[in-house]
Amino acid sequence: MQLKDYVALFRRNWLLILACTIIGGSVGAMAALFSPTLYQSTVQQYVSVRNSGAAWDLAQSTSYARQAVINYARVVPTAIVLDPVIEDLGLELTSRQLAAQVSASAPLNTQVIAITVTDENPSQAAQLANAIGDSLANAVATKLEAPTGAEAESKVRVETISAAKVPTQPSSPNLRLDLALGLLIGLAVGIGLAVLRTVLDTRVRTITDVESTVDAPILGGIPFDPESAERPLVVQAAPRDPRAEAFRRVRTNVQFLNLESGTPSFVITSSAPAEGKSTTAANLALTLAETGLRVALVDADLRKPRVADNFNIEGGVGLSDVLAGRVPLSGAMQPWGRSKLFLLPAGTLPPNPAEILGSRAMWQTLEEMRRAFDYIIVDAPPLLAVTDAAVVSRLTTGAILVAASGSTRKPQLAGAVKAIESADAKLLGVIITKLPTKGPDSTAYGQYTYGVTHAAS
Repeated sequence: MQLKDYVALFRRNWLLILACTIIGGSVGAMAALFSPTLYQSTVQQYVSVRNSGAAWDLAQSTSYARQAVINYARVVPTAIVLDPVIEDLGLELTSRQLAAQVSASAPLNTQVIAITVTDENPSQAAQLANAIGDSLANAVATKLEAPTGAEAESKVRVETISAAKVPTQPSSPNLRLDLALGLLIGLAVGIGLAVLRTVLDTRVRTITDVESTVDAPILGGIPFDPESAERPLVVQAAPRDPRAEAFRRVRTNVQFLNLESGTPSFVITSSAPAEGKSTTAANLALTLAETGLRVALVDADLRKPRVADNFNIEGGVGLSDVLAGRVPLSGAMQPWGRSKLFLLPAGTLPPNPAEILGSRAMWQTLEEMRRAFDYIIVDAPPLLAVTDAAVVSRLTTGAILVAASGSTRKPQLAGAVKAIESADAKLLGVIITKLPTKGPDSTAYGQYTYGVTHAAS
């Protein structure tokens, strides 16, 4: 992922990240408010070993003491040290319960042991710390390092160098620390969920998503138009609209696909419904006709035809009737507008569309149209729903696949490509529709949406 991808990720999921951060901070604050107030008091003790005063003996005794403090720190929360404290202070606790309030540490390369006691009562915390320190010193002198032979006292001494004092400020809860920790944890969880959501989201959102799924050129992109249902023919309804210009850029790229002699015929299809393939086919046909070319737009969607409705023409007689031999092609074609655009609606819906579209009659009809027109645009059904588009693609120059940003999923796109290849047809390119003009994903299609986002500036 590039930097812009991470920026888009944060912009797309900012609400989720913010919500997790707020929840984390709230949990941290609640934990601080409802936690019991605790105090800590620490006593520091110094461990030394008697020596003869000679340099070699002094170094040896110092080394021994530094090793011993590590073991003594581990002894502090044990019964040998805590039981005498419980007995002397008359505590109604077991050594295991008291050990939960005690911690001991020995900094590296020192002879100092720090014993810390945590308690709800500040005075008792200091009293316990000092008592445990004294108990440790006694345990070392009389049990752990007890004198042997003629020695009167232990060679190891544990002395208090800093007695525990009654704390004036509680050690916890720390509202600021708990709040900050909660916010950081919430932020981390939010970012993690955002990344997971992005990884699991297979929808096409960037050009890279399309390029990594389809081995075919991107012929152009059409920005999202919330009014597309009311004005599907934007090229005719609003010729100066930036979206109409987007279709003209697609037209220019499509014209470069005419690498073979003869009339090019393109099947416009998609992987799933509602991705804009009928609108794309209609506007592409309009832009080609604008240049003075003779263009035929064929509605080969014999299941849910759209051409007649989009162009507001009579669709009772059309392609299916021509293929059945009921009417000649010239009798079914309808001129539209002042350009050289001719429409062939779907006609009567047959019970076996795939068989009719793959018949010899369909091939002959396309051949007849190639002799009369400069371009043939075929609006076909989605590839994953039925096989109609794949069947027709085999009879034409190739297929142009329409993918909708934020709607089409990469597995669907890959499945559509496989369907075309399985029919021995050629995939000529991809047109991306419904490109976002605002929000985090708009930057991913800057070259296609600039005219829309800056139209008013």
